[in-house]
Amino acid sequence: MTLLAAIDDVGRDRKRGGYSRHVFEPAERQLREWFVEEAQRRDMAVRCDRNGNLWAWWGEPGPDAIVTGSHLDSVPGGGAFDGPLGVTSALEAVDTLRANGFTPVRPLAIVVFAEEEGGRFGVPCLGSRLLTGAIDPDAARRLHDLTGVSFAEAAVEAGLDPARIGRDDEAIANIGTFVELHVEQGRGLIDLGAPVGVASSILAHGRWRFTFTGEGNHAGATLLGDRRDPMVPAAEMVLAARIAASEVDDARATVGRLVPNPGGTNVIASTVDVWLDARADNDPDTRQVVTRIQELATDAAARENCELNVVEESYGGTVVFDAGLRDTVSSALGGVPALPTGAGHDAGILAAHVPTAMLFVRNPTGVSHAPEEHAEPDDCQAGVAALATVLGRLAG
Repeated sequence: MTLLAAIDDVGRDRKRGGYSRHVFEPAERQLREWFVEEAQRRDMAVRCDRNGNLWAWWGEPGPDAIVTGSHLDSVPGGGAFDGPLGVTSALEAVDTLRANGFTPVRPLAIVVFAEEEGGRFGVPCLGSRLLTGAIDPDAARRLHDLTGVSFAEAAVEAGLDPARIGRDDEAIANIGTFVELHVEQGRGLIDLGAPVGVASSILAHGRWRFTFTGEGNHAGATLLGDRRDPMVPAAEMVLAARIAASEVDDARATVGRLVPNPGGTNVIASTVDVWLDARADNDPDTRQVVTRIQELATDAAARENCELNVVEESYGGTVVFDAGLRDTVSSALGGVPALPTGAGHDAGILAAHVPTAMLFVRNPTGVSHAPEEHAEPDDCQAGVAALATVLGRLAG
């Protein structure tokens, strides 16, 4: 917890509460500088790859490396643990191994992935998607934040060459095994009475932007019968998300962001953008939920004489983590429980390319992506010890 406490004041959001640390913005860049300093203090060589991901190496970089790490960015108004706990625990696990006289036989690295949350440019796990070729570089360059800054422009400001972003075969070839530690996002471990667990799978999930287009007009001078108000079908779509998700077992559908244009109190909006997050146990169920929401939203738009356009901004199919590696990790930790997660992670992107495992640290309330996110100090230390044990087993 010492390292986590050292960054406690970075990126605090006085308006929302919690933290807002978005890729290449001042708070996140301060955290990146902090990570470089901490890694160098441990005599780890640090480099930034072409996609903005940071790599700190214990020993010479090379193939078949054991890689751990997470991310430092956050959702708007997020908690203190989501992402940074995995990074600080990795650094502290290196300290533990060295204190025990361990020297890795295989190369060992800590990675900090860029834009895992998609809090600035909208696409989650952007750094790992670019690394593995899971997103087209041109599409990534065209992404824009809320102020109109493109990812390409932000990359230049951060010292990257946007022309070089994209699949990095050399970096992928260096990863023999990836292990990510993360605070649990849910109540599985508290109910199981375990401080640490391993991940078995990740739900299929994606993000879609629904754009309703009507006619901007005066709120007082326009009769109800004369309106083409896109806010009406947008509101119906929020309810449609709950209806559609309730029709599929264990599905989840959420509208967490809605932006009217121009956004005046006494103005009928001309357009309304609504972002949908949908998740379910498998790809067909997730697609079924989204299709149902789109059908209901289309009908609502037609009733108000509005138009609807839907764009899929990101999607990740069901991830089942390498069973052999999962069992090896669990066994090394004395048989800790395995459980699925509804949250996406960079580990889920890498799992299609290299053997990948995840460790979860118990979250007593299950709350995440909010200021109330928490893990007890003793559980965090248990996570560090578990990660050190796993890294020592794999890299020894």
